[in-house]
Amino acid sequence: MAENHHHSNNHVLLPTAVEALINTICHDQNQLPPDFIIRQGLAAVGEQQALQILRTIAERPIRISLSAFIAYMLKNHRTVTSSTPSTSSTPSTPLTPSPTRPGQTSSALHALGEMEFRKAFLCLSYIGRESLENVASADCIRSLKDLPMATFEKTIWEAFGKDHIYSQSDRQVYVDWDSGRTHVYQCYVSSDGSLRFKGPILQSTQTHLQRSLGDDNVLLVKFAENGIANNIRTSAEEAYRLYGKFGKEGINVGLRLYRFFVFKDGGKEEKKKDPTSSSVKCYFVRMQSCWSIDGSANYILSNKTVSEARGLFMHAHLLPSLDKYMARFSLILSKTFKLNIDLATVNVQTIQDVYCQDENGNIIYDNEKPRILTDGTGFISGDLALLCPNSVCKGNNLENNYIQEINNLLELEDMCKEMGETELKLTTHQPPLLIQCRLFHMGSAIKGTLLVNKKLPPRTIHVRPSMIKVETDLSLNMQSINSLEIVNTSIKPNRTYLSKNLIALLSYGGVPNEFFKSLLESNLEEANHVFSNKRVALRASVNHGNMDEYNAAGMILCGIPQDEPFLQYRLSILAREEKKKLRGGKLYIPDCFYLMGTVDPTGCLEKGQVCIIHQNGQITGDVLVYRNPGLHFGDIHIMCATRVEELESYVGHNKYAIFFPRVGSRSVADEIAGGDFDGDLYWVSKHPQ
Repeated sequence: MAENHHHSNNHVLLPTAVEALINTICHDQNQLPPDFIIRQGLAAVGEQQALQILRTIAERPIRISLSAFIAYMLKNHRTVTSSTPSTSSTPSTPLTPSPTRPGQTSSALHALGEMEFRKAFLCLSYIGRESLENVASADCIRSLKDLPMATFEKTIWEAFGKDHIYSQSDRQVYVDWDSGRTHVYQCYVSSDGSLRFKGPILQSTQTHLQRSLGDDNVLLVKFAENGIANNIRTSAEEAYRLYGKFGKEGINVGLRLYRFFVFKDGGKEEKKKDPTSSSVKCYFVRMQSCWSIDGSANYILSNKTVSEARGLFMHAHLLPSLDKYMARFSLILSKTFKLNIDLATVNVQTIQDVYCQDENGNIIYDNEKPRILTDGTGFISGDLALLCPNSVCKGNNLENNYIQEINNLLELEDMCKEMGETELKLTTHQPPLLIQCRLFHMGSAIKGTLLVNKKLPPRTIHVRPSMIKVETDLSLNMQSINSLEIVNTSIKPNRTYLSKNLIALLSYGGVPNEFFKSLLESNLEEANHVFSNKRVALRASVNHGNMDEYNAAGMILCGIPQDEPFLQYRLSILAREEKKKLRGGKLYIPDCFYLMGTVDPTGCLEKGQVCIIHQNGQITGDVLVYRNPGLHFGDIHIMCATRVEELESYVGHNKYAIFFPRVGSRSVADEIAGGDFDGDLYWVSKHPQ
């Protein structure tokens, strides 16, 4: 007994695919995981035989226990193996799909290369870890290539996808395959080095890298971090060997070769999405191809090395360290909206930053670097700003998105009350006041915000040294991909919520706890009305629209009753999310809003003053200013909102920004949780409490 108990607490490390299938069987048939002895048996027969045994079990009901069923199958396997010794000496077919073996060019792979890449990739995705040749013949593949995408997906799902994909959620079902949305191609690398493809996944946003090379030439790769059923981490030596292999050899997708290009750490949010893989997203790009469909197409990276390919985007080789190199180069991975202008006709000038000075006019230094009052902000002429959509959020143009219209509908009642009008007036297109952007120009990479400046001559952009992250290498004479990419614009603020940190700081500052309790009660009451109040339901569906691509919001706007079963199911999920948000301290509070920050171009603001342009123009009076995730009570500033008449000659009648003074020994933004002006949002409160 003691010996068995000891075994049950020791893990036998199994391949990731085997662990995944065991988990699926346990979940689907409500079984306990196999014990130590059974896991040893599965490890002894090898990954391929273990998967064959488990696939057989997955298709049948388990009468006694999973361990007993596996033991029976292992016993039969040993009997068959001993009676046919010739089969034991035959090399097993690798489970890694044939695209990972560059030396093998089967007729099926060549046939795959005759169809659209997204169709070819979907085939590779739906075969799971099986070999393509074992799933479909070349003639079968060729017979499918001319099918419409939706029909093609359904056909190959029925043919082999449903038998080789472990999770139904990995199926790619869309009705808008040809809507022009971005296609994302993913590859998951297991700790044993095997590959699993997933996609194409349709998204509304796009990066500069995808836009420049084409969606199908970018492969998003994630490496497994932990075993699925245990917490045994891959050793440093194994990780180095695994990552080094793919770093040197690249990844084959069919007869295409993708090589490592850049990576980006997605942080905690990415880890929440997939706890079994690393939060780091690696991006590989196509460098070579032997597929016939690629032979006649011009490709910007043809006959280039990876270093030369990177040089097209920016001259990052000038940076002093590898960590800075990748941090700066990952700017091409921001989700952006491309501004359709020819930068060859734009005058991009560098102007000086404004530095902090002491009372004698001397520049103040911090760690041998001068303190800057204009960190991360420049100017753009009015004619170029007019070409920019007014509402861009995280690279998504909301002017072409009905979600913005929903937000407008939700705010209609409040706006009418505030303006004293019964209907809203339509206005012509107004450029955004402030643009958060990435500017790639002649090998340089520039990051920050551009303030509309009507005093600039046409087709002019002014940037500051604090915005330039990568300089141009003047010694190089090579092509560069120039582009002005918009990340966010200064848009009308949505409903604003408190956070745990902010509640703690406000409580420390003297706001009574009863005020927060009353806020919580009113927020909770509204969350409970999600099933009965159409307005509350619509707001909740927009707040969490990314969960279902705004399907619930669309159903409500179409007039579907809230007691309709599917909509009620979706609303129950939304109500749960709303209450989860309340538990996290996210309480809605009126008379508060988030605004993008910049520096007063007029120089009129004094210390302790700000200028705030909101919906009805500049506001005045005392305000609280804060920036997440400030933890110190000094991160909340009491400031005086002041009217600056001269500002109109710079920005016209544009709205939604907060302007800080460009005086003092330290930037006010830096005093507020180390902020700057490259796109940071600042919480502003006019609430009387």
